[in-house]
Amino acid sequence: MAKIEKVAELAGVSTATVSRALAGKSSVAAATRRRVEEAARELGYVVSASASSLASGRMRNVGVVLPFLGSWFYGSVLNGAHTTLEDAGYDITLYHLDSVPQGQTADEDNPRRKRLLEEFLLRGRVDALIAVSLELFDHELESLRSVGKPLVGLGGPLEGFPTLALDDPAVARLATEHLISLGHRRIAHIGGDLSLSVDFNLPARRLDGYEQALRHAGIEVDPGLIYPGDFTISGGYKAARQLLEDPTVHPTAIFAASDEMAIGTVLAARELGRRIPEDLSVIGIDGHELAQLLDLTTIEQFPVEQGRLAAQTLLGVLEDHQPTPPPENTPLRYEVVARASTAAPSETPLS
Repeated sequence: MAKIEKVAELAGVSTATVSRALAGKSSVAAATRRRVEEAARELGYVVSASASSLASGRMRNVGVVLPFLGSWFYGSVLNGAHTTLEDAGYDITLYHLDSVPQGQTADEDNPRRKRLLEEFLLRGRVDALIAVSLELFDHELESLRSVGKPLVGLGGPLEGFPTLALDDPAVARLATEHLISLGHRRIAHIGGDLSLSVDFNLPARRLDGYEQALRHAGIEVDPGLIYPGDFTISGGYKAARQLLEDPTVHPTAIFAASDEMAIGTVLAARELGRRIPEDLSVIGIDGHELAQLLDLTTIEQFPVEQGRLAAQTLLGVLEDHQPTPPPENTPLRYEVVARASTAAPSETPLS
């Protein structure tokens, strides 16, 4: 196998420049990097991962922490982050860390959390961390600061670190306002179970946006139209069955706090003989890959882009691409994608 000296000789640069170029350092000019890469390919030179980590003090490995491993949404976020980090020459170590319900403490109720955030990082297994929908405690943030590990949060604010977050109340208001604009006034909401509300209070924040939109339109909030779910298709199906079979409520539209729950709602409605959108309009949030197939109206929140932006932000910190630190909280984009699952209500709601 060719040695680094041969690559340096062929590229007409020093061995130090070869090391910096193949490590992706921003201090190397693009033309020089291309010349070094071409020389390395021609000679069959492959950088030793162990030697590279010893020279740079880095493993070129980023930890990504997710609360759920089987979720389409988090899988999409991971896809965006992985592609961006891989293109920059970084590996990913994936960690699964359950959210901690409000009122409980991380150390007492989730020992894996303490092991990850305090032991793994201190051992230098990863250079940095992307925390997805994970609300960190003050002592955990301080631990990361003390070992100098960069962190980017996705899903909510983390004091002292760059984060990217969706304005969940605004997104829920937009979904509800879309239904109101079509003429609906009996709008039900299938959201998360507030008694199990976890990191960043997403269920409560989306419920708040729903209620804000109703009040702004002069529509009284009816607690009988609010049903808990669990952000899964089966959970949405179960909640929608209960809601639509309740003889005391007659919604003309349902706003589900996630597309998976909206999909479950569509399945339940069809099973009960409700036509969509003639008898019932349905809207969700996410931009799920099945939404287009089911003609589901949704608030697209671009999860692959979210992962990509989180990775780009972290690379900016790791590689000093940014002349100034990124802002502590960057808002994420979202937009209505109107499809055939929403329409004006019929004059007589189906009971």
